[in-house]
Amino acid sequence: MKQEIIKESLPKLLRPKEYYLNAIESKSIYSNATHIIGFGFDGTACFRKGTKEGPDALRVISDGIEDYSPYLKQGTDEINQFYDLGNLNVGSTEDADTNWKMATDEYFEIFSDIDLKKNKVKTLTLGGEHSISFAPLKTYLDQYEDLVVIHLDAHADLRDGYLGHHYSHASIIRRALDHFKEGHELIQYGIRSGTKEEFEWMHENKTIKLSRNEFLEAVKNINKDRPVYLTFDLDYFDPSFFPGTGTPEPGGEDFHSFISFVKILMEKNFVGCDVVELSPVIDPTGNSDVFAAKIVRELLIALN
Repeated sequence: MKQEIIKESLPKLLRPKEYYLNAIESKSIYSNATHIIGFGFDGTACFRKGTKEGPDALRVISDGIEDYSPYLKQGTDEINQFYDLGNLNVGSTEDADTNWKMATDEYFEIFSDIDLKKNKVKTLTLGGEHSISFAPLKTYLDQYEDLVVIHLDAHADLRDGYLGHHYSHASIIRRALDHFKEGHELIQYGIRSGTKEEFEWMHENKTIKLSRNEFLEAVKNINKDRPVYLTFDLDYFDPSFFPGTGTPEPGGEDFHSFISFVKILMEKNFVGCDVVELSPVIDPTGNSDVFAAKIVRELLIALN
């Protein structure tokens, strides 16, 4: 599929240590293409920090994994060309909200005036803590009137702010819901931690899926033409598989459950995603970095 530049001379993004395997370094947005962008921020993290190093760790480790997925039977060298834009500029003030807003506004500056649907522009945002997902979520919700948001996470993230932060990692889905319209839908799975009020809300609104089969069936039932956006907190996985995250919760899923999901996702109109909450410093073995990089590999293939 032909790719053409639809926007160039982007704001001066930060150059990462390395670019993602098989991605082309770019300062432009292309039609019919996926664009990787990093948002390394952990200013509202309330337990263990370190996710600000996630985007660069994912890129560095990508050079050490195979680009071929035996699960999806494709490699990142076989799909449509994709681009790595670098990292958003996160402020360096003492105020976390100011730093978050600086990078969030930069994301909006880049993407909000682009017709994602018409030009088939897709994004894969690398976090960072989960609060970084607000920028892509709002952008996609504003542009796709019938968007399905799939939320994979250990936590409900439905608090109305947390520890003084309105746009906290613990309130990202609540903030996204502020921008939901009648045609939007939320599907949540993996949630095993939250307040009583959060769980009551999910049950009352029928957003939470309580078993793997129920979740996979809900994804299968999405109309193949309906746009799907995935916000993926890596603490969805059980900490015995994925310890390198700030707020681990026992009872999570495994890699093969993810593969079952992504095989279905490949058959849908998958338009964008974010992958958040890798904290490299928490797992000194580096195994969590490798795990997360393979998640990103599968999603890149599914997006193309």
